[in-house]
Amino acid sequence: MQLLLTARRAILPLNLKVPFNWALCTALTAIITSLFLPNYYKSEARILPVESKGASGLGNLAAAAASLGVNVAGNDGSESNFSSILNSRWLKSKLTQAEFVYSKKRWLYGSSSSIKCTVFDFLEAKNTDQAVSELNRILAISQDLKSNLITITAQTTSPEASQVIVCKATELLNQFVIQNAKTRSGEKAAFAEKRLIESRQELDEAERHFRVFLDTNRNYQMSNDPSIKLQGNRLEAELSLRRQLVATIAVNREQALLASKNDVPIVNILDYGNLPIEKSGPSRSLIVLMTFILSFLVLFLIHNIDLLQKLFSEGESAS
Repeated sequence: MQLLLTARRAILPLNLKVPFNWALCTALTAIITSLFLPNYYKSEARILPVESKGASGLGNLAAAAASLGVNVAGNDGSESNFSSILNSRWLKSKLTQAEFVYSKKRWLYGSSSSIKCTVFDFLEAKNTDQAVSELNRILAISQDLKSNLITITAQTTSPEASQVIVCKATELLNQFVIQNAKTRSGEKAAFAEKRLIESRQELDEAERHFRVFLDTNRNYQMSNDPSIKLQGNRLEAELSLRRQLVATIAVNREQALLASKNDVPIVNILDYGNLPIEKSGPSRSLIVLMTFILSFLVLFLIHNIDLLQKLFSEGESAS
């Protein structure tokens, strides 16, 4: 009880007016300063990667191969690392070349004018290294591990710049993955075409050897000579193997050609980059409030340090 009475007597002479007035002045200064802070606008795009390209178009081809007794493995290509592509220097270097038009005010409440420029010019970078470094700060890539949903976020002082950065990044990602898939499929198709020519030549050679053998041993299956029967079975098996090999390679070639020519998009864009209308920052009211609270607390401690020390010393002696 004695400690409570001592605290009450000590609190009465505490100086609250001066810290409050100075904190109020600091808050007013923060209000004026915050008016000159630029607004930031955030644009977002969401894309969902898919595992394969045009896999459904291989159904008829697989059925035709099955009719020939050839098994075709499913197209289970590994999923591309889209986040790594979006964070690559190649993509960001290309991104700096994107052109767009944005509105810029001459001063705080002045009239706005339309300016056409590239992302490189908008970032006011001196070289590509500075532009890429600035894009690393502006552009954010996040990926959900469960759904593989990728979110691309850009935040700049211009709504148009934020939108064009997000849209161009999505476009470059789609372009890279499609071009890479076409190149890989084209190389497979070229290799399969070359191997198919070789296999057909080997098939013709096997047919020629078997035909020469049949000219003198037409009924080799009924021959009493084991060597002739064995040789005929071997040549027939070789011919069957060559036929099956030609059919398999032909199916693989058609599969590679379909994959290279198929224009089904492999980047599923769920949300395109929007043109932001509402600003995402800064929060001027929060800045002013925090400035007022912090300045009041600091000034309160400075002006009442002696009384607070006396309060604690009396409290310790009373206890």
